[in-house]
Amino acid sequence: ILTSSDGSTWTSRTAGTMVPLHEVTYGNSTFVIVGYKNIYTSPDGTTWTSRTSGTSEILGKVAYGNNTFVISGYSGTILTSTDGTSWDNRTSGTTEQLSGVTYGNSTYVIVGNSGTILTSSDGTSWDNRTSGTTEGLSDVTYGNNIFVSVGSSGTILTSPDGTTWDNRTSGTTENLSGVTYGNGLFVVVGGTGTILTSPDGTTWTSRTSGTSLSLSGVTSIE
Repeated sequence: ILTSSDGSTWTSRTAGTMVPLHEVTYGNSTFVIVGYKNIYTSPDGTTWTSRTSGTSEILGKVAYGNNTFVISGYSGTILTSTDGTSWDNRTSGTTEQLSGVTYGNSTYVIVGNSGTILTSSDGTSWDNRTSGTTEGLSDVTYGNNIFVSVGSSGTILTSPDGTTWDNRTSGTTENLSGVTYGNGLFVVVGGTGTILTSPDGTTWTSRTSGTSLSLSGVTSIE
């Protein structure tokens, strides 16, 4: 775990574990990190406490919205918490590996393998939606009044409500791994240095990254 107040100088922090850490988010005055089968929380990014997840499944990603943390994981695992300390295991209705998770338009959206898309208004009850693809979906975000999900073989899906999804032309067959929205623009990253941008989620433009290495994550703060 590394922390920085300016993005230039970084300090290594100790979580007390050697397992891989996958994702971090912030909400309710709390940082939450998930990794392998572990959850860690911190009020300041410096001192970290291990939390009991209540599951033996591998955990993937975490998001915060509407006063609730939501974690996705293997075998259809969904965990929720209002404080990051106590976690509840929710019924997803699927055994697929779940990855990306976001909150927008009063809706939680989780995506995963085989084109799986789940939505919930409260984080407790989840509905399985038709994505129109069997490709694995790796990430999802919300911005400009639409959800955008990305995945294998250049897959990009968009939805205004999380229920009905449209397949968009990305112009690439690379695996896409991360998507974010900020400053009026969606940005997607993926294999062999792939970067795509779009103002509306429908029309995508390839950008030059200057690297052939795979890119896994992207974020923006307006």
